Amino acid sequence: MWITCLQENLAHGLSIVGRAVPARATLPVTQNVLLETDQSRLKLTATNLEVAISTWIGAQVETEGAVTVPARLLTEFVSSLPNEKIEIDLVDAPRGVKLTCARFNASINGTDAEEFPPIPTVESGATAKIPAAALRASIERVVLAAAKDDSRPVLTGVKVELSGDTLTLAAADGFRLGVDVGKLSEPIDGDIGFIVPARTMQEVQRLIGDQEEDVEITIAESATQVLFKLRDAEIVSQLVQGSFPDYEKLIPATSGTEATVNHQDFLQAARAASIFARDGSGIIRLFVSPGENGSPGHIKITSKAEEIGDNEGIIDGQVEGDEAKVAFDARFLLDVLGVLPAGDITLSTSTPSSPGVIRAKSLEGYTHVVMPMFVQW
Repeated sequence: MWITCLQENLAHGLSIVGRAVPARATLPVTQNVLLETDQSRLKLTATNLEVAISTWIGAQVETEGAVTVPARLLTEFVSSLPNEKIEIDLVDAPRGVKLTCARFNASINGTDAEEFPPIPTVESGATAKIPAAALRASIERVVLAAAKDDSRPVLTGVKVELSGDTLTLAAADGFRLGVDVGKLSEPIDGDIGFIVPARTMQEVQRLIGDQEEDVEITIAESATQVLFKLRDAEIVSQLVQGSFPDYEKLIPATSGTEATVNHQDFLQAARAASIFARDGSGIIRLFVSPGENGSPGHIKITSKAEEIGDNEGIIDGQVEGDEAKVAFDARFLLDVLGVLPAGDITLSTSTPSSPGVIRAKSLEGYTHVVMPMFVQW
């Protein structure tokens, strides 16, 4: 016998590392998962050569050893087993494993662990600790603004800045910008900046889950890799090389109009407008009007599809400044409204050709900038 573990623990571990297994691979062994014993636990590792995810599960280890087996096959088979103990034996010829659980058993062929790509180790370098819940929320609010295509690789990442006791995340795709400023658990020396692939940040957000312990980030001295150390998992990722835009210059310093509205009202009206916007180039128009004689102002939110119809919604709010009108891509507007908390939010703008700046009253460090759509008014 090599190791014994619980079915639910192995299934959970495989679900954690499975996101790093590439659907297609130039190096076939990367479609395998590496199983190895590590200090009386079973360590699972998967990589697509850009990011590697490792996790540990409790196991009764009889002998030391390691092997790689096809990740998808192992995951699907383990998920189909009853919630009982799984006994795993190493098989030498052909190299692989034999699994036994209750009255089920299977043999899965694999390869020697030596054929698996070496996982970079990030043991030395600058380290910072961040409250898990704060990091998860910050990633959610920022990563949506990262570019999805590789035409400008630097924009497919999230800029991470560490300075003193401050953490800043920023992402931009040329049409919108998300910036979130939070606090580290303890100050660090110096200023550090690097760009993490957005996909890596999304995996970090997913794996944090309900973790309460701090997340530890270590940047390799070579500035080519970053390590995120979580409660029961580690993510090592290549960093994006290049110069991130000076995002602070993209945030308007002043605005001619600022409207404060209820988040839920704004989200509801934007969702309704997006239905018609789908057949109207995805455009939502906003008309901001201040109140008269002390009455509250309002925002009129409209969209139309030439051959189908149009819609209009009005929400009340406090408006300071002049009348304003601006058009946004419906998807961009819904994305940011979807990650903001309940309560009051502000929309600041100046002219139809000026960016819109959206902030939540309860999130002091968060700013989202959306570039306008140029339309016929």
